[in-house]
Amino acid sequence: MDRLSLDDLFDRRLDFPDLSASKRFSRLVGIDEAKTRVTKLMAVLINPAGPRAWASKHHKGADTLLDYVERRPPLVILGGDVGTGKTELAETVGDAVARQEHIPVTLYPMSLATRGSGKVGEMTRLLSAAFDATLDAAEKLKRPSGNRAGGGVILLVDEADALTQSREDGHMHHEDRAGVNAFIRGVDRLAEKRLPAAVILCTNRLTAIDPAVQRRAADIFEFERPNDAQRRAVIEVPLEEAGFSSREIDRVVEMTGPTKRRPIGFTFSDLTQRLLPILVLDAYPDKPVTFDRAIELIERMNPTPPFRTAGSKG
Repeated sequence: MDRLSLDDLFDRRLDFPDLSASKRFSRLVGIDEAKTRVTKLMAVLINPAGPRAWASKHHKGADTLLDYVERRPPLVILGGDVGTGKTELAETVGDAVARQEHIPVTLYPMSLATRGSGKVGEMTRLLSAAFDATLDAAEKLKRPSGNRAGGGVILLVDEADALTQSREDGHMHHEDRAGVNAFIRGVDRLAEKRLPAAVILCTNRLTAIDPAVQRRAADIFEFERPNDAQRRAVIEVPLEEAGFSSREIDRVVEMTGPTKRRPIGFTFSDLTQRLLPILVLDAYPDKPVTFDRAIELIERMNPTPPFRTAGSKG
């Protein structure tokens, strides 16, 4: 078979540091703990020289402790409902890692086409090729033990349940099972070689991810819809810029949360991609944004519905 090109395997490739990605990362307000933890974890996986330098300064001789850190599988899983910020974090955390570790980082977002067309062996071939490309890129960046990596690679798999669904499902097609096996082999190969590379899985259905994949994760992060404080963190500055008072912002925060009419609140993307732009576009080009009009518009909006699996209720 012909060798697959990078364009066949990945939607695009993003190189960090990147100013646009930095701005997107900084605008992920309300999930500061997740941002910090994912950044540190990805940095340790991609550049083990960083923890070694830290240990040399603070804990000399802590070789066993460091070994446990370095042996963590190069896989992170981000799970949660739609619009909760997990994909945006996955697409931009490479910039934070690049700036923190002072190394270039490249993101390889795996194309959904990698699932293939269902032909026998195709998914396995495509997944294996995607990991081969990641391994090849990371091999070129590896440096002798103890030295800072020449860069890092992040393989991003969004909508991961389409590729790594549980093999315990009795109705699962044998080709899908083979694809999960190929994914696990790819992660294990990265781990064995200790390359400056890591994999991020994003999924709306964490429970659908194969248990063997979950066991290999260095960490699993679960994202939920924003609470009152998180929604305020998102909308406070832009609404203050539009002239809203603190009391008016409180009202918007309340109305974008769960109400008697609807039991779910707005997602992060509902706020940033729908509500705030709608307020501007409604007033443009000859009116200002006003609180009263904002309330009218919010009352007409419905938050993104929760992700439902087939046969789920409520």
